[in-house]
Amino acid sequence: MALELLSPAGSPESLRAAVQNGAGAVYLGWGDFNARRNAKNFSDEEFSEALQYCHVRGVRVFLTLNTLLTDRELPHAVETARQAARLGIDSILVQDWGLFDVLRKAFPDLPLHASTQMSVFTSGGACEVANDGCERVVIARECSAEDTAAICENCPAEIEIFGHGALCMCYSGQCEMSALIGQRSGNRGRCAQPCRLPYGVNGPAKGGYPLSLKDSCLARNIVEMEEMGVACLKLEGRMKRPEYVAVISRIYARLLAEHRQPTMAEWNELEQAFSRSGFTDWYWLGKHGAGMFGTRPENAPDPKELFAEAKALYEKDDLRTVPVTFRCTIMASQPATLTVSDEDGHLVTVSGSVPETARNRSITAEEVEMRLNKTGGTAFRCVSVSAAVEEGLSLPASAINALRRDALSALETARCAVPERRELPLPELPDTDHSVSTPEFTVSVTSAAQLNAVLPFSPARMDVPLELLAAFQALPQYSGIWCAILPRVWRDKNEPELRSMLEKVSKLGVTGVLIGNIGHLSLVRDFPFTIYGDYGLNVFNSHAMDYLQQKGLSSACVSFELRFAQIRDLQKVIPAEAIVYGRLPLMITENCLVENACGCRPDGPNYLSDRTGAQFPLLCSYGHRTEVQNSKPLWLADKPEWKRLGLAYARLRFTTESPSQCAQVYQAYLDGATAMGDFTRGLYERGVE
Repeated sequence: MALELLSPAGSPESLRAAVQNGAGAVYLGWGDFNARRNAKNFSDEEFSEALQYCHVRGVRVFLTLNTLLTDRELPHAVETARQAARLGIDSILVQDWGLFDVLRKAFPDLPLHASTQMSVFTSGGACEVANDGCERVVIARECSAEDTAAICENCPAEIEIFGHGALCMCYSGQCEMSALIGQRSGNRGRCAQPCRLPYGVNGPAKGGYPLSLKDSCLARNIVEMEEMGVACLKLEGRMKRPEYVAVISRIYARLLAEHRQPTMAEWNELEQAFSRSGFTDWYWLGKHGAGMFGTRPENAPDPKELFAEAKALYEKDDLRTVPVTFRCTIMASQPATLTVSDEDGHLVTVSGSVPETARNRSITAEEVEMRLNKTGGTAFRCVSVSAAVEEGLSLPASAINALRRDALSALETARCAVPERRELPLPELPDTDHSVSTPEFTVSVTSAAQLNAVLPFSPARMDVPLELLAAFQALPQYSGIWCAILPRVWRDKNEPELRSMLEKVSKLGVTGVLIGNIGHLSLVRDFPFTIYGDYGLNVFNSHAMDYLQQKGLSSACVSFELRFAQIRDLQKVIPAEAIVYGRLPLMITENCLVENACGCRPDGPNYLSDRTGAQFPLLCSYGHRTEVQNSKPLWLADKPEWKRLGLAYARLRFTTESPSQCAQVYQAYLDGATAMGDFTRGLYERGVE
């Protein structure tokens, strides 16, 4: 299967630029629910016209419905998908588990693609969504060639990768920095890009940009992708101008068609179109470090000549035409007929006027063929034409032209025909409701000292990192549930080690696992663990809870982007949990921020500081990754609203606290005390855009 080139279409003009420059497919936003809501996107009329424009030219169109949705928004998103399917959309990209579950059941013939916002980076995760009906999986940008090859080999679905464009510092779908700092959620298409601002590591922000990655460019790795079985190469850039889309689409289309690396001239054009101090392919190479980072100078000039040339070419609208073959028959006493066919197997025949007996000059086959060749102003070009014309007949040029127009119009209709797709009843939520009047406390810790400090309070469940539990020789005395927190990010090659640790902690007496990624399921199914869902699953609506219940989870931690009222109104299909105390996680990064910076303390404490002086603690995560924590802890002890949401569990999340602070916080929550020091209410009251 040839590697498909998927180009961004943030506007109708960008769509035309992509199509005219060789894109095999485009992805676009229509409606309110896509991860680039600040792009121009498409009106209803423009969306319908875009489908027609692309399908006539053999280009597929993918709709992005890849944001998290509340219960109130979900029906509208489903209706958007329904209308798109009826208009002939080729696939829909989704992030939200609830929308995914509804669409796969209600529209079983509609292809679904797992957005990179689902945070899939292992074979297990890719297979999980593939087995649930995903035709294609867009894996994390951080995946190396080794990781990608393993997923391609093991997953039955098509694998798509981001090959060019902006890199987020955080794993897609796991970033909360924009939401918590600026109330603009990256999970809901409103990211304010705080990662592009200056920060300091273990010191003040003095013009450094430790979160600003260079753009990715994998133009030199295309042959390798093809050999490992990657199905689609995706270009990022729905917020970029049409000329940019034209330039990068043209170059990548050429490279794919010719199975080669870019020339120096092509590389220079890619850099001129847009770059941040050059490009990086280090993630693909399995490398990390400060060399991946860069910024774009303020007021960097656009390449006027390059963009002007690109615009002039795509505006002619004749770079992308469909080759067709004509066969015309003109016989006495019979309507003239014209058959047109394309390379995709479409064939249509139309009839026209009945020829008359010639009075002066008879029409010839050469004349008919000449007129049929004139397909200018259409999406077609004639590559072969034949005419069988009986002698002594006359047929005006206008009749032949009309025959050609009718035939091409009929071919357009055939090429744009909407496939038959079933529409089944929307799945209903089960009658079960696990709402609880008074939630029980659960506790998560990052150290053994914190663990020992809170054990005397006997929380209902004790969440401890798997790596920490695996280092124990025996578990302390405790009457509640021991639960292992699985690493948020890992790779296929880490799974033997993780399974070994799971086996060990199971023998120690651990009975639960806390999973924050869909790929965790394949890791834990062979063990007798009770499975609890963590915040990384981004539970935003009741159908998402139902989906996770179907996957075997016993509870789910709801997203901390939801407001109190939205959590209250969720149907608790399975027991629900919410974080009520702690530094909320802002990012999980493949690059180790501490290692990248000079003069850092390898054993901590380490922090990131912004221009206001706020300090964001940096925690070491499995695989030498970094988890950025919020500068202020969430405090709700004195806000009784969290007790009235129907939650089964309320989590106290301890990260940077000392053992004595952990005990003080726990007691404060038992007492309903006011906050100790600076704090935040999170997003539970103010919500996000």
